[in-house]
Amino acid sequence: MPIKKILIANRGEIALRVIRACREMGIQTVAVHSTADANSMAVRLADESVCIGPPSARESYLNIPSILSAAALTGADAIHPGYGFLSENAQFARMVEEHGFTFIGPTPEHIEMMGDKVTAKQTVKKLGLPVIPGSEGGVSSAEEGLKIAVEMGFPVLIKAASGGGGKGMQVVERAEDFKERYQRARAEAKSNFGDDTVYIEKFLKNPRHIEIQVFGDTQGNAIHLGERDCSIQRRHQKLIEEGPSPVLDDEKRYEIGKLAADMIRKLGYRGAGTIEFLYEDGKFYFMEMNTRIQVEHPVTEMITGIDLIAEQIRVASGLELMVQKDNFRLRGHAIEIRINAEDPDTFMPSPGTITKFHAPGGLGVRFDSAIYGGYTIPPHYDSMIGKLIVHGRTRDECIRRLQRAIRETVIMGVKTTLPLHSWILEQEEFRSGDYTIHWLEKKLKER
Repeated sequence: MPIKKILIANRGEIALRVIRACREMGIQTVAVHSTADANSMAVRLADESVCIGPPSARESYLNIPSILSAAALTGADAIHPGYGFLSENAQFARMVEEHGFTFIGPTPEHIEMMGDKVTAKQTVKKLGLPVIPGSEGGVSSAEEGLKIAVEMGFPVLIKAASGGGGKGMQVVERAEDFKERYQRARAEAKSNFGDDTVYIEKFLKNPRHIEIQVFGDTQGNAIHLGERDCSIQRRHQKLIEEGPSPVLDDEKRYEIGKLAADMIRKLGYRGAGTIEFLYEDGKFYFMEMNTRIQVEHPVTEMITGIDLIAEQIRVASGLELMVQKDNFRLRGHAIEIRINAEDPDTFMPSPGTITKFHAPGGLGVRFDSAIYGGYTIPPHYDSMIGKLIVHGRTRDECIRRLQRAIRETVIMGVKTTLPLHSWILEQEEFRSGDYTIHWLEKKLKER
């Protein structure tokens, strides 16, 4: 049965992105919103909208009964979770399907499998992906963990099994610091994820963060669409993503892409996913798999010409992937910057009303955002207010185009991270592609 109406269980630019794809496919849309988002662009552009609660995400965008009720009330066929919020919540995916709606994403079982970092690591290892040396599973005591760390050799990384975004993560350089860092990691894991299980990995000193975009359908087809380099980070949060990676050659790209595609084929994975790796000294190490569309998916869209949201919807409808491994190629280079409503020096959030706004334009320039002049950025959610993505024939052309586009962008009334991005693009290490996941934080300390 074709999907005729999709409820978007999200907000901001990703809600608007799904609406645009649906409009081009002739599918009706329902935007859900909190009271704080009543004047959002998604609400204005969707065919229908439903208020699902007060500003608190817990009472609105994380409120499963309200979302399912909105879907039933509006006669939606399917629910698209976007990214963040409930997008990787296996219980939500299961309830969506139990209530007769199509979940535009992978099966609940695959979300569950990859949501637990220990299970994910064990699974992909069996399927042939290289993993970072570490504990075989969760570590139940500081004493057990210390023994593993000593055998492995310092430095090590203590990580939350249910974690993400740098939460519940502690680097340990010396044995005498291990017990205190172990307790801190468990406390953070419990506070942020409701699960204090942690595991241990060897700490890689200067890796790149490289992720592979994968797709599978219900007919057994599985592909990869190249990589994105996400190594420009601050506190484990991505700021800039680009593709292809400036450090991979065609041989390495083929090697890791084939491993990733083979893995999801063996899993019988459905929909879009991203397999994330650390890359150091010519070797890849599996880090995690995200079972959803990524914030940085436009980078892949720009270098392949493929609408990933439309492919998600097609696959969820039971159709075969429109794109196959032999009918696309990577074209040129693309870079995305995340624009946050933050002070570019202190990184303090800067919610408020946008008094003036002008989006950049021109050849190869894309601005994904739900802001507009007069829009008030609510203080209740993530500070990202937009993404600027550019495409060029070469990486150098792409960087110059991005610099030009940043200069054209006008966002007044709030502080943004645009000046920080301008500064990063001027740095020799970025221009040469010679950077790692630790580069930006070290560079910021030197400013």
